[in-house]
Amino acid sequence: MRKPGYNLALAGLLLCFIVVILGAYTRLVHAGLGCPDWPGCYGFLTVPQSDHALETAQLRFPDDPVEAFKAWAEMIHRYAAGTLGLLILGLAVIGIRQRRDPGYPTGLCVGLLALVVCQALFGMWTVTLKLWPQVVTAHLLGGFATLSLLLLLVLRLSGRLPALHPTRSLTRLRLLARFALAVVILQIMLGGWTSTNYAAVACIDLPTCHGEWWPEMDFHTGFNLLHQEIGPNYLGGMLEGPGRTAIHFTHRLGALLTTFVVLLLGWQLWRARLHGLALLLCLALTTQVGLGITNVLAALPLAVAVAHNGMAALLLLCTLAVNYRVRAPTTVRVRLEARPRRSLASHA
Repeated sequence: MRKPGYNLALAGLLLCFIVVILGAYTRLVHAGLGCPDWPGCYGFLTVPQSDHALETAQLRFPDDPVEAFKAWAEMIHRYAAGTLGLLILGLAVIGIRQRRDPGYPTGLCVGLLALVVCQALFGMWTVTLKLWPQVVTAHLLGGFATLSLLLLLVLRLSGRLPALHPTRSLTRLRLLARFALAVVILQIMLGGWTSTNYAAVACIDLPTCHGEWWPEMDFHTGFNLLHQEIGPNYLGGMLEGPGRTAIHFTHRLGALLTTFVVLLLGWQLWRARLHGLALLLCLALTTQVGLGITNVLAALPLAVAVAHNGMAALLLLCTLAVNYRVRAPTTVRVRLEARPRRSLASHA
């Protein structure tokens, strides 16, 4: 049966997905610094529009002229993220009130609230540190983590998808599902690093890159986290061509590994007669691969690039749902099921 907070958690999951999409859109239209301060915009709660407000904004930030489109893109993302934070705060309150229920995920609710607080800090640092790639990537991954935990919360509160009866084949499937989840997370990290370093169009041909199977690449520069310093404005990226090519090419290799592992997982799910999950997982993977190829061949069209980010989130959720479905029964559930049997035996 559904537990208290289910509807709120479901609303939070949907809103979080929208926030992830808005974050991708803001990044792709180069609006990450649309407002040079945080949490307001040029010292206002909304984007300055009147002549007086624009003059005040110019005085406060003489080096950052107001660009209304970029500022609104940033502020709408902040409004949505703030609303999500309030929803998660409500879930934490509900979780604390239900803490005496041994089956209620109170820890998950409180953990989500802590994660959202960290996300707010990363959102602030994204602006104050002027799109430093390490912070922007961490902020992106935090959004995906929030989305994943909200899905787990929805599944636990829904009372659906009970754990399967443990068998030897299910144990192997569980290990494969965990490996697939790790691979998908790693690929999302690579995708985030590719995006924040503006390396998505470092290679504009397929299956080769710059007409070569192994182009000139500088992995040391591309993946040296200490090489990029705090302070410069990273809008547009700071890496040279070989560094960006190394990042892009690694993301391609990751895509090949992800495709193989997820297809293998889909095949094993089909053999285990979990046909719905197998089809859903393979559909998400196929769509994501198609969007990735289109991004390269069409030079990163905005709609396709945003959809690529959204589908990455959906692929992560599908892989997470598979892991939840094939999970082992928890100790709490076993104890709860065992108590009535003992009590009946004592009465007998």
